[in-house]
Amino acid sequence: MALTDTTATSVATPATASHSSAQATAFTVILAVSFCHCVNDIMQSLLSAIYPLLKDNYGLDFWQIGLLTFTFQVTASLLQPVIGMVTDKRPMPYSLPWGMASSLVGLVVLAHAGHYWLLLIGASLIGIGSAIFHPESSRIARFASGGRFGLAQSLFQVGGNFGQAMGPLLAAFIVVPFGQTSISWFAFGSLIGIIVLWQVGGWYSRLRASMATRKQASHVSPFPRSKVIWALAVLTLLVLTKNAYIASLSSYYTFYAIHKFGVSVQMSQVMLFLFLGASALGILLGGPFGDRYGQKAMIWFSIVGVLPFTLALPYANLEWTMVLTVLIGLILSSAFSNIVVFAQELVPGRVGMIAGIFFGFAFGMGGIAAAVLGVIADVKGIDFVYQVCSYLPFLGLLTVFLPNMKEARKAQAAAS
Repeated sequence: MALTDTTATSVATPATASHSSAQATAFTVILAVSFCHCVNDIMQSLLSAIYPLLKDNYGLDFWQIGLLTFTFQVTASLLQPVIGMVTDKRPMPYSLPWGMASSLVGLVVLAHAGHYWLLLIGASLIGIGSAIFHPESSRIARFASGGRFGLAQSLFQVGGNFGQAMGPLLAAFIVVPFGQTSISWFAFGSLIGIIVLWQVGGWYSRLRASMATRKQASHVSPFPRSKVIWALAVLTLLVLTKNAYIASLSSYYTFYAIHKFGVSVQMSQVMLFLFLGASALGILLGGPFGDRYGQKAMIWFSIVGVLPFTLALPYANLEWTMVLTVLIGLILSSAFSNIVVFAQELVPGRVGMIAGIFFGFAFGMGGIAAAVLGVIADVKGIDFVYQVCSYLPFLGLLTVFLPNMKEARKAQAAAS
């Protein structure tokens, strides 16, 4: 299996993106990294999906569950921005299969862990794999976009969201019936991912060689440095609040459903799957709409649209809880790809660093939030967690401070 070079001459930058370049989008490459994103996130979502099983097998408290999430996400968050900055200067496409291999080893450790500290090691290995995978694969998706940055980012991210949605189902129908050791069965999927990523690395290497003699677009931001820093801070806070809310559901929604409504473990996993599946659909739709209507407009929509549902969730019955979480996942996730694209436009030429920040640091902060929420759940109860989290989307009103990217690009083009 080999990926061809037919799109090597159609790589677009903000300055060169056009209708003709958009037609040359390298969908084979984007779908390949999206598939591997799916595999990567199936592996990492299995961790949170088997929390009820681990809680019973090891007699864990909620704070220990939170520490597992913290270990995975903070391991990834500390490494991703660093890896992103390094690969901005020296891209390393063949690092991708090594990242997948790290996650594979982490899965095997989780499957056969005899002690809690081995669970932490397994979680950290999956985090390292995620840290290596996201910056470089996000860069490859952007290079293959043909100028359709929102679409490419959505297709890339939806692979991850689909993997996150599949994790609970696979846990419910494979890991729960067959036991913790069955986690290692998923290593076969990661082996396929390693093969695909090796081919993607070869495509990107050939692309870089063909671009070496061509004039590159200017990497100049349309805004002054102070405004860029402020906008990045706002975007990081937006992702932090969204990830904190999603962490409350991905880590504790199953416990909430079991505690409040008395559903079975398998039913709670199906409920989590519905939420994560809706999140994947939101990611898929958000990028193309952002390309058409603007990233800032989609960020606003995700904030204004989700607030009524987060505020109503703590007081809903079982049926409405399922409906509301689907709507929350759909709307809240529609902004993710747009936030990443907006940030990449703010800092041209730093695709890896931006991916590292928004796939790494902000998700790591979501891990800290998960740990804090676990302590709150132990002290105040799981119901109280969702009452507190219902107000988190209000922080999204900081979007008002984001600059107008379209007007700035027009002014920059007119001045050049």
